[in-house]
Amino acid sequence: MKTRTITALVAAAIFIPFVWLGSWPLQLFIIVLGMIAVYELLKMKKLPLFSFEGIITMATAILLMMPESYLSFIPSGIDAMLIIYFEALVLFVSTVFSKNDFTFDDAAASVLTSLYVGRGFYYFIQTREIGFWMVMLVLLIIWGTDIGAYLVGRKIGKNKLAPVISPNKTIEGSAGGTILALVIAIVYFHYYNPLELSMGLQIMLTIILSVCGQMGDLVESAFKRHFGVKDAGTILPGHGGILDRLDSTLFVMPVFHIFLQFIL
Repeated sequence: MKTRTITALVAAAIFIPFVWLGSWPLQLFIIVLGMIAVYELLKMKKLPLFSFEGIITMATAILLMMPESYLSFIPSGIDAMLIIYFEALVLFVSTVFSKNDFTFDDAAASVLTSLYVGRGFYYFIQTREIGFWMVMLVLLIIWGTDIGAYLVGRKIGKNKLAPVISPNKTIEGSAGGTILALVIAIVYFHYYNPLELSMGLQIMLTIILSVCGQMGDLVESAFKRHFGVKDAGTILPGHGGILDRLDSTLFVMPVFHIFLQFIL
């Protein structure tokens, strides 16, 4: 627990200043985190990074993470969907010439890796474009959910939420996490509400993001269980890898932007 706490404090001390700075320092920092996350997923799938397929997967993820201002060298008619589709075509062709060393299953995993990591981190950068305090709102909802779920689950948790995927998570903990996230968000919105969301929309947004954050955590647990690994990586002592810490963020940031499209 001591190692875990120290790692969390050091990581926050590095991470939050980058979020505060925004602009290109944050963008480059996020791209580096995304590259590590891609490596972690490829490693779980036992696909070498320094292979043709690994390089294509990494390059596609980087393109999908980058803000549009970095992609002026790409014709304007080529969007994220076309980039992903082209990656799929290239990797499918690779299955033909790899003599079964690279399978269709590998190709599908590679495409999903680029999409999942690339667009998840892209929308983190886009959220920062709205403002620092908006990023902090989303992060506080995620962190509040994690803390509430842990404390309530440890105290009164009895009914398993997803026993096959993550035996330690409980329904009571899940509810407790969402309740704490609601308390944090309502207090936060009292002092900072640039989008002028009504109380109803504040509650709806918080519940959606809290639940999606928990789904992201469960999906990451499912990945690890499927591939038979305890952690996605080892870069964060006591926590695992980048994916172990930012799994909820990759789910929540795109959902947050979908929500904004409906209300703005």
